[in-house]
Amino acid sequence: MKQNNPIFADLSTYTPERSIRFYKSIFGWEFTEEYGYYTAYLNNNMVVGLYETPDRFKQMRMPHFWMTYIDVNDVDKTVETAKNCGGIIELTDNIPGFGKIALIRDPKGAGFTIYQGSAIKNTRTQYIPNTLVWNELHTSDRESVIPFYKSIFNWKIVNIDSSVSKVYNQDNEHITDIIQISNRLKGKFEYWVSSFGIKSINATKDSIIENGGVLVIDEGERALFTDNSNQAFFYITAV
Repeated sequence: MKQNNPIFADLSTYTPERSIRFYKSIFGWEFTEEYGYYTAYLNNNMVVGLYETPDRFKQMRMPHFWMTYIDVNDVDKTVETAKNCGGIIELTDNIPGFGKIALIRDPKGAGFTIYQGSAIKNTRTQYIPNTLVWNELHTSDRESVIPFYKSIFNWKIVNIDSSVSKVYNQDNEHITDIIQISNRLKGKFEYWVSSFGIKSINATKDSIIENGGVLVIDEGERALFTDNSNQAFFYITAV
């Protein structure tokens, strides 16, 4: 895998069984469970993960949320750089047989996980329906976080207009976006959002709503929803 690229996503949910029913209905994922962690598969290929929100985050009243994973060469070095650049380190762990992780919040509070290891593969695709196809950051103030991400990941970030910045890796590949959105539209939280590819926007919209999801923004070729928790944001986008 290429270092410093988004590679994976998982869902932190208070109600795993309820969330599994929702996403299975929408995307046709099949789930397996091991040690309390659920992995979603499509045609025997890993797509995403899902787990019950830890008690300490429930006590903090953290919402249900999708977490973006970014592959790094050295978790410890990235954590140290993040600290020096104003990031908050929520947790670090070295899991035998899995790898090293750290949950980091950027200076505005958006959380993401860095990963060092070989157990998680890059599950992002481009044109396969019902898979993870994109991850992007929604923030109320992009200029306050761009230096942070440049420092820890060595990304090249180009402002396209007053709200959109494109992010490129060291091979000049477009790997993510940073989108500035007012709190009036996105709510008080800053977050990384996952996008899932689908064949039919209209059919999937109807299915999401029938299963308890809520349409937040309709952008035509893609739409932002919450799932049946009314909290975890995700996009569907035509592929």
